[in-house]
Amino acid sequence: MADMAGPIDAPEAPRSAESRLQQALTAARLYYVQGLTMESIARELRVSRSSVSRLIQHARDVGLVEIRVHAPHEHGASLEHEIRSRFHVTAHVVPAGAGVSEVDRLERVAMTAGRLVGEFFDSNMSLGVAWGSTIAAVSRHLPTRDTHGTTVVQLNGAGNTLTSGVGLASEILERFGTAFGADVQQFPVPAFFDDPRTKEAMWRERSTRRVLRIQDRLDIALFGLGSPLAAVPSRVYVGGYLERADYQSLREDRAVGDVSTVFFRADGTSEDIALNARGTGPAINRLRRIPRRICVVSGLPKLPAVRGALAAGVATDLVIDEALAQALVAD
Repeated sequence: MADMAGPIDAPEAPRSAESRLQQALTAARLYYVQGLTMESIARELRVSRSSVSRLIQHARDVGLVEIRVHAPHEHGASLEHEIRSRFHVTAHVVPAGAGVSEVDRLERVAMTAGRLVGEFFDSNMSLGVAWGSTIAAVSRHLPTRDTHGTTVVQLNGAGNTLTSGVGLASEILERFGTAFGADVQQFPVPAFFDDPRTKEAMWRERSTRRVLRIQDRLDIALFGLGSPLAAVPSRVYVGGYLERADYQSLREDRAVGDVSTVFFRADGTSEDIALNARGTGPAINRLRRIPRRICVVSGLPKLPAVRGALAAGVATDLVIDEALAQALVAD
């Protein structure tokens, strides 16, 4: 049947990116909010029906439209409710069947986390990002959205005796900066200092204090959880950051995981863990002062780390795969 709005193949006048964005927004509102058909929208906008379809797809691609499926009786929703009741965090449970590999499971969780960051992060806000395998995956699934007055800052250092860590951390930060048009602030220090006194001296330097002040004013923090047991290994445990003596020290201090290279125990405490005096991430009490703290985690081996992190109160939002969520509430 012919399109009543005009010939489908009729050429359209070129328009600017801003004009196309505005037209996409209008088409999306008419379609999703007012419930008009594509044919009706085409007549109103005086374009072809296929153009309306492309405009609506563009609105979804650039983050103007977010599709959600609310199924209150499904298992995931009940898990989210139970996690919220027991641990006082907002849970986002990601479906992933038993046949899904750990790598694919991480990608699904990362996709959900990327959409959430796009939803939460807005103009005149600052976002702290911890480098690592999980957040690297999240950075590949960010929506593209223009913001102004925004800053993305690295939460912890990435260097060690084998590498400066600049490549990994800067690649992750650059993806966030590009997605949101934000300024990027790197934190060019080691992941762990050899001597706590060196860290204390470095923390007195004006260049370091400038980054620390930005971290103290963050609106959002985004991080994964480190665990030596994960199928997708945490970089801090496989990237040459820790030596044999460090592992022995962590065993003696009963550490079960880390957030931004700050270690914690199963009961959520982190005081007197020796390695934390050399780490460069924000201490747990500093992290808890950030209004929104998004923890992204997948894989059953990370269960002890998740429990410890929740006991420490480091997260306000938990993005977690379904199998891990089930294990979390099983006891």
